[in-house]
Amino acid sequence: MDSKRALNGTLISVTAFTTLGATFGATVSATAVWAESKPPIRTGVWTTSAQPKMAAVRPASRNKKIALGHVVQRAWNYQEFRCLDNLWTRESNWNHRALNHSSGAYGIPQALPAGKMSGAGRDWKSNPETQIRWGLAYIKGRYGRPCGAWGHWKSHNWY
Repeated sequence: MDSKRALNGTLISVTAFTTLGATFGATVSATAVWAESKPPIRTGVWTTSAQPKMAAVRPASRNKKIALGHVVQRAWNYQEFRCLDNLWTRESNWNHRALNHSSGAYGIPQALPAGKMSGAGRDWKSNPETQIRWGLAYIKGRYGRPCGAWGHWKSHNWY
């Protein structure tokens, strides 16, 4: 029986019972009858044995800590930081002075040409925060999120 028919049947029973009670001189409140027809409410404690898929670990290196702060500011989740970590570990190993001699790519995000990072600050050659800020803006503009850039890197070996 669906809930609408059950509710109508209950209301008819309450009305009939109240009418019969009034006819025979008994006073029965409709709420008392309604309360008796409700199913009992059961309470309990819910527990789970499920474990989180990944542990949130504070990065050890200074450059990773800076990047994590920027990822959090952008309201990206920890999985996005993990993708970024994988990406930039393979690109530069988080070294803000990393230089690819064959292509000229430079810094943590391996910007090519390196001078593109000057838009983020004049200290782009020596400041990892400037490089990280530029790299995250580049990733957001081109791939949307670090996991998008990481997916592209995995399939093409560049981003």
